[in-house]
Amino acid sequence: AVESATLVSLNIDGVEVTVPEGTSVMRAAALVDINIPKLCATDSLESFGSCRLCTVEIEGRRGFHASCTTPVAEAMVVRSQSQALARLRRNIMELYISDHPLDCLTCPANGDCELQDMAGAVGLREVRYGFAGENHLALGKDESNPYFTFDASKCILCSRCVRACGE
Repeated sequence: AVESATLVSLNIDGVEVTVPEGTSVMRAAALVDINIPKLCATDSLESFGSCRLCTVEIEGRRGFHASCTTPVAEAMVVRSQSQALARLRRNIMELYISDHPLDCLTCPANGDCELQDMAGAVGLREVRYGFAGENHLALGKDESNPYFTFDASKCILCSRCVRACGE
């Protein structure tokens, strides 16, 4: 959360919201119960924008913008849902899943997995890419750290672990 005496009003998916200046589009959306898909963003770490799943469209600006790192602006008009965003998010998730082991049923995180949740949220039902190319699926686990085990085959490069250590 950002503290500022200056308030900014914007429109997200047709909903007017007023938040402190410096607030991210993602946080502003969450404050009015608009959930934007995300993988790398978490309230316990600074925004990073690496997963690109939280992209939104901003009226008057070209391209797609990571809502977790984009600060609100006065009179900003944001769309968090569109056909183009849905297609983009499915494609992003498809790339993550193409370099991820398909062992959900035997994985200890099954049912409590953000990757599974987001794949469902963006409507991913199949992966067009084969699993035969270069990937991390055969790499072993690194258990050299007494505080965590690193499994490269399940890493999506969100940098949460690195950011947690750094922050």
